[in-house]
Amino acid sequence: MAATQLLENGIVTLTPEGVASVDGNAELWNDDLRPCTRAEHNWAGKRFSSLWIGMCICIPTYSLASGMISLGMNWWQAVLTVFTGSVVVLIPILLVAHAGTRYGFPYPVFARLWFGTRGAHLPALARAVIAAGWFGINSWFGGLALDAIVSRLAPHWTAFGPHLFVAFGAFWLLNVGVAMRGPQAIGRLAVIAAPTLGLAAVALFAWGLKAAGGVGPMLSAPATLHGDAFWAAFFPSVIGVVAFWATLALNIPDYSRYARLQSAQLRGQLVMPFVMAIFAFIGIAVTSATLAIYGKALWNPVDLIVKFPTIVVLIGGIVVILSSITINVGANVMAPARAFENLWPKTITFAGGAVLTGLLSLLMQPWYVLSTFSTYVFTWLGTYGTLLGPFDGIAIADYWLVRSLRLDLFQLYSPNGRYDYAGGWNLRAIGALVIGWIPPLIGLLYAPLHFLWSGGWLFSIIVAALAYAWLMHDDASRITESEYDTITDMEASAHGLARFGQTTRH
Repeated sequence: MAATQLLENGIVTLTPEGVASVDGNAELWNDDLRPCTRAEHNWAGKRFSSLWIGMCICIPTYSLASGMISLGMNWWQAVLTVFTGSVVVLIPILLVAHAGTRYGFPYPVFARLWFGTRGAHLPALARAVIAAGWFGINSWFGGLALDAIVSRLAPHWTAFGPHLFVAFGAFWLLNVGVAMRGPQAIGRLAVIAAPTLGLAAVALFAWGLKAAGGVGPMLSAPATLHGDAFWAAFFPSVIGVVAFWATLALNIPDYSRYARLQSAQLRGQLVMPFVMAIFAFIGIAVTSATLAIYGKALWNPVDLIVKFPTIVVLIGGIVVILSSITINVGANVMAPARAFENLWPKTITFAGGAVLTGLLSLLMQPWYVLSTFSTYVFTWLGTYGTLLGPFDGIAIADYWLVRSLRLDLFQLYSPNGRYDYAGGWNLRAIGALVIGWIPPLIGLLYAPLHFLWSGGWLFSIIVAALAYAWLMHDDASRITESEYDTITDMEASAHGLARFGQTTRH
């Protein structure tokens, strides 16, 4: 049996013969889904660091951190909570990222490995639902900012009863309209959005420092949570931070597939907890200052912006709008639109998927999610963390425990192949998924064990991983070391790699 994949410096790519055999399978192979060529593995560590800096500096991050002051934490407790949660979630992110770098496939193809060629739609749709929720949340932030601007320019605007929902509807329509054109529609706006928001946050910090009378008074808001009350808030808040990035723990292969080497993606991603902590500190310090100045913790940045003169409201509102639309179009619409498009490729285009994403975001009721910080963290983040936890656990267990990093890349693009399971569905993965959800559901229904629900992501990821590893320990899709050696050319020549790169470029 001829080798179908090449291994060099820890990176696996298909041979030219392997590509020629599968690139006609339209349902499983296209230019978006195919594995990277060796030449396309070109991201250095700094590219991943820049990616995380851009993703961390956003309005939802600011609100996530700031709201912990409203829970009753002081500034260092809130920063510690954000940093701890970021470190915890970085572990599954790095474990899953390894697969993307080694085999060069995107998340939908990685999901075929554990759910089957058809079953992969299930984790893709779960990821899509969460992304649609974030689409609605960012649209609500933008709608709030638009409403604040119009209210300041036209004072009679607030006399119109549903003014806020009209502003939200207008901003939602703008987001959907731009999203239909894809991420390329926002062009350079995406590049300047994070730095602009970062500068605005620093400006708010400088204001808080001056208005509160220095660092001491600015950070003087005392903790109102002590003893058991603190730990009762700390644990679910950490899980909330973890859940904040649980989506990336699933689809990080969409980015890590381009890494030059494993060490590049590892080094580059280690900055994430520190960026989160630094940006969180700014939001926390400003919110702590609002407690000292206004007697109330203003964790929503728009609620703070409206306290300023008109020119500041205009500039601040524009910054929020810019950030919201670039995050939505650049990140939140891609996963759900592609998932819908992939379900019915002959009927739904990317633009149609973007419209469906927008409609689904309304069903997620972002106005309710952001009504209180507790709803934002414990209801929204906690619930979807529990939803995604088993998928993360199954992905990690499959790659590291069940297969010991040994995959047949060719078979992931082959109909009726090794990873087709039962008609395209891996029923053992579905079983592990259900088992993973059981502990949190027990905690939700039985009050004395409520900690199982509060820590739903943690318990579901561990239980699902163990269940999947046990259920799959003798599955026929596993590859022995000798089989892996047979299908893998360990000593590919430089000429062969160059020929492969020329063959697969479209």
